[in-house]
Amino acid sequence: METAITAPVTFTPGAIREIQRLMNEPGFDKSQYLRVGVKGGGCSGMSYMLGFDSKEDEDKMYEHEGLTFIMNLSHGLYLAGVEIDWVNGLNARGFTFSNPNADSTCGCGNSFSV
Repeated sequence: METAITAPVTFTPGAIREIQRLMNEPGFDKSQYLRVGVKGGGCSGMSYMLGFDSKEDEDKMYEHEGLTFIMNLSHGLYLAGVEIDWVNGLNARGFTFSNPNADSTCGCGNSFSV
């Protein structure tokens, strides 16, 4: 297994707890890694990706506060400095992304432009 390096993305304690909870669910595929990334689309041009996936050749492994995840090396340009949080309130529930590089974001917070 390759050594994880310090990540360009950070996670709040709430996000780490929720991700660890998901990874400890019965039936979770332990061969999968947490993937953080971006893809084209969404109201503002690019959308955030967060899910579990297999590691690919162009992926780099990162670590933040004991949480290991993978990210395509080219996505670092768009995600440097991003903080991922978990919100569990009356009006919203899910992961949120705070991106200091975004020129604009959509109302739902799931897409951005740079």
